[in-house]
Amino acid sequence: MAEQTETAPGAQKFIPPRADTLDDLRAAAAGCRGCELYRDASQTVFGRGDAGARVVFVGEQPGDMEDQRGLPFVGPAGRLLRKAVDDARLDPGHIYLTNTVKHFRFEQRGKRRIHQTPDRVHITACRPWLVAEFAQLRPEIVVVLGATAAKALLGPTFRVTRQRGELLPWPESAQHPEDFRRVPVDSTGAVADAPPARLLATIHPSAVLRADDQDKAYEGLVADLTVAARALAG
Repeated sequence: MAEQTETAPGAQKFIPPRADTLDDLRAAAAGCRGCELYRDASQTVFGRGDAGARVVFVGEQPGDMEDQRGLPFVGPAGRLLRKAVDDARLDPGHIYLTNTVKHFRFEQRGKRRIHQTPDRVHITACRPWLVAEFAQLRPEIVVVLGATAAKALLGPTFRVTRQRGELLPWPESAQHPEDFRRVPVDSTGAVADAPPARLLATIHPSAVLRADDQDKAYEGLVADLTVAARALAG
């Protein structure tokens, strides 16, 4: 598998050059063979939500239940995130949910499929989908959930533990801001600067479920999301 991942061709060639909508991208992503993860996963798990969403959540990868249902954040971590969104007074109708990697990476142990963190090569291979999604979105706030998502967008030196809950300028804070700065404005290929937004990093809800003190970890997640909610309200 190491040899396969090292030679992952990447997702770029699977992205339709004239994709005008998230639905176009979602349909194309179903056939992505940009890395070897598609071989064992049940299906591609693309983002979901409205293209006009004010907040975009970016997580790591789909889990077992997401892989089975084909939707992001529908497992235990997703249920906890929805509760945190409600407690932070964010409007769930204005949220788009996606992941850095669109296929479930796991290790088979008997009948169980145990989550494995994506390697850098998987994140790099799948990154064109994330860039393409952002080209169709106009978020006011980007929320990155956990270290994998944060490093994918902000670079390998970013530490969630140091800067969680802090509002950063987006896309200026991205490792490659040029990938997110220009967005299409119509079907003719015309582009314009993306509207200014802000980014906030916090822990992944799955980290709350693994924490020794889940109540304290959950309170921290809600506190971070409340920063995002107040920024939207302001």
